[in-house]
Amino acid sequence: MKRYGILDRINSSNDLRDLSYASLDELSGSLREFIIDHVSETGGHLASNLGIVELAVALEREFDSAKDRIIYDVGHQCYVHKILTGRKADFDHLRQFHGISGFLRPEESITDPCISGHASNSVSIALGMAHARTIRGHKYHVVAVIGDGALSGGMAYEALNSAGDSGEPLIVVLNDNNMSIDQNVGALSRHLAKLRISPRYMRAKTRAKQIFGAIPGGKNIIRGISSINSAVKSVLLPSSLFEEMGFVYLGPVDGHDIKAVCEILQLAKRMKRPTLVHVITKKGKGYQFAEEHPDAFHGVSKFNPFTGQGYSKSSTTFSSIFGQTLCELAAKDGRICAVTAAMPSGTGLSDFSTQFPTRFFDVGIAEEHAVAMSAGMAKQGLKPVCAIYSTFLQRGYDQLIHDVAIEGNINAVFAIDRAGIVGADGATHNGVFDIAYLRSIPGLTILCPSNFAELKSMLTRALYHESGAVAIRYPRGGQGNFTADTTANWASCIYKTSPKHEFASVTIVSYGIMINEALLAADLLSDLGIHVQVWKINEISETYRFLSDEMRHSLGNTVYVLEDAVCNGCLGECLASSLQDDHTIVRLLNTGNRFLPHGSVSEIYKYCGIDGQSVAQKIYEQTAADQKV
Repeated sequence: MKRYGILDRINSSNDLRDLSYASLDELSGSLREFIIDHVSETGGHLASNLGIVELAVALEREFDSAKDRIIYDVGHQCYVHKILTGRKADFDHLRQFHGISGFLRPEESITDPCISGHASNSVSIALGMAHARTIRGHKYHVVAVIGDGALSGGMAYEALNSAGDSGEPLIVVLNDNNMSIDQNVGALSRHLAKLRISPRYMRAKTRAKQIFGAIPGGKNIIRGISSINSAVKSVLLPSSLFEEMGFVYLGPVDGHDIKAVCEILQLAKRMKRPTLVHVITKKGKGYQFAEEHPDAFHGVSKFNPFTGQGYSKSSTTFSSIFGQTLCELAAKDGRICAVTAAMPSGTGLSDFSTQFPTRFFDVGIAEEHAVAMSAGMAKQGLKPVCAIYSTFLQRGYDQLIHDVAIEGNINAVFAIDRAGIVGADGATHNGVFDIAYLRSIPGLTILCPSNFAELKSMLTRALYHESGAVAIRYPRGGQGNFTADTTANWASCIYKTSPKHEFASVTIVSYGIMINEALLAADLLSDLGIHVQVWKINEISETYRFLSDEMRHSLGNTVYVLEDAVCNGCLGECLASSLQDDHTIVRLLNTGNRFLPHGSVSEIYKYCGIDGQSVAQKIYEQTAADQKV
């Protein structure tokens, strides 16, 4: 078993209190080594956690995380916190099924104050906790740790505005590494850049107080010159957005100078009002490969820690095919634009951004804005394609209804990446709600490609053969064994065990990537002597709310609807409603109405009972039970 020096003696954050700053520096080095070793074996968020080591150590030293509330925005950078709060031994199973989460999770520890996973909400939660503290008469500190990428989200501005106006004592720590997942964009990023290069203001201010404080009457002089303070700031420091919002601004401070970070946090605690601590860090700090390529080492699979190379071979994904196809279409049509919310690489749009820079728009972590802006583009004759992860598009739901769908003729295309089960990121990232929240919007068409060929066809159709809003839903990763392009029809029978039987004993209906599990189940059932057919749905919309005569006639008495979506609002509910007068039994096979744990995609499929083998077993047992009745 590998030893990690001083880290081996740290069992809780209480063990940090008596350590010297030199020992804390040594601990920081051990933490980096520990994180690299373990993430290289399990996968996870690497660069962000390496960049925050000293800051996280200082926070655990200066605050009591069992009582004080420290909220890490998104949670990409909470590994040090978890290691120092009793979960060090659990890192062998980080992000694995039944292991610890890669994000904050209160059920793991009292030191995790809330669930995390999405960006820009930390200040809102912190202010709510601060209000609760005041109303209930309790005493504890509230700290929100937010990165400069997450600060681009509109909710963060709303919260800062409210927090500054409230006067509530709370601390916002801005972890400024000039990165989100990809390069930061926007006016705020430029504002922070100005603040970063102006530490002379704080040095000058501190030095002046030291000089005048040491002479008789110096305090009166300090008070006397305070009236020109704003003038000094205007010369030495760009006008701070945070001060205008009502915050005391402290910084910037070197986030890797642990003594400096501890001292500025001590000062922040004494402010007794909304205070923002501006900390400059380097994403990937201490690991050369992550420092040089922080975007590539944001979220990683297993890799060789000595070379930085991943073990898994790169493969073609739905995201890459989407990006490639959009580039091909855009080369022929100058109206096509691409919009993303801080995810150009994650959504496959990196090449598009290079080839068509004037038609590429990364709006930062601002999904609401991305959707509404796409509506405006489409309204004026452009063909916008807005690529957002399923779980993050939830934030743009109001805009999908109000700005896109109501008019009925706005042809904006939404490429919904990471639909269905995503695996190790767990409950906050699984895209299992999109069918329910999109199916309820009048006039919006959902296209569900099962493979790369269908994604290409559907993207072309969405841009040129639809008049209203279209969502194309596809999963993370690659395609399965089913590679035929069936997009000519909204639905088709792709499997039937025995053509001579007019009616199959069992019908399985599915769509998207789940069609592969349906076909596997069909093969297994066929081997068991059950006549089965598989119907594949390509489009979910009002147009096909009622089944075609062909499909209705062939379904038989028992239909199973297989989906990687929650039960409430699923396609199965729609089919059950359409078939209720036909005396057809419709049984639903989906994720259930629950939030799912983290683990591999295959493990979560099995957990939900929607993998091919589980589906076959359920249908076989149910068929046997039905025959006994």
